[in-house]
Amino acid sequence: MGEGPAARTGVYESPGAKGLFARLRSAIREEWERYIGHPFVRALAAGTLPEAAFRRYLGQDYLFLKQFARAWALAVYKADDLDEMRAATTALTAVLDVEMGLHVRFCAGWGLGEAEMAARPEASATIAYTRYVLEKGLAGDALDLHVALAPCIVGYGEIGARLAAAPAATGEANRYQAWIDMYAGAEYQQVAAAEIAALDRLFAARGGEARLVALTSTFRQATRLEIDFWQMGLDAA
Repeated sequence: MGEGPAARTGVYESPGAKGLFARLRSAIREEWERYIGHPFVRALAAGTLPEAAFRRYLGQDYLFLKQFARAWALAVYKADDLDEMRAATTALTAVLDVEMGLHVRFCAGWGLGEAEMAARPEASATIAYTRYVLEKGLAGDALDLHVALAPCIVGYGEIGARLAAAPAATGEANRYQAWIDMYAGAEYQQVAAAEIAALDRLFAARGGEARLVALTSTFRQATRLEIDFWQMGLDAA
């Protein structure tokens, strides 16, 4: 039998963990809790999020994911060896073939086609976060890029595991259940776990303690931009 939601949640919250993600998460605990426990996320769990807020989020997340796909392609280019290239390619495939597909199906159910989503202008919150990640990757190395990406790729894994462990967030009555199921599911949890492991490998190869202050700053700013992205959706309600 596989691990249940509670066990998966513990992967992210284990006290005393010494991996890079755990250290970064601990260093910005206040911002991290504001991100994974944002009112948008809580309303998703309860099934009470206004449809207008979710539609705004989905439309912008489609554009967001297009830019993140470019960031993962950049991670392939920045990689030093085939193992890094394969890991980045796996994440790129997850964005293009799993996450974007979910968004297209959700929006199709509300009469919003992919062509219409692609033609929508990017919100300021979308531009701010995606360009920040790309800038970090272009100016820095693979470690800088992965740390900027981590609040998204790992954060959504933690959010999915948390929501799946909350009884009120499960069941057919929650119209956002398919969204929760995707991020709580084994496939996405494996993507998040692979990114946590990649951070450790990159830190060992390219890091050292001298880089931790700068990496923490990047992680904090990326998390703040994730908070702004949730808020952008909520403000549409």
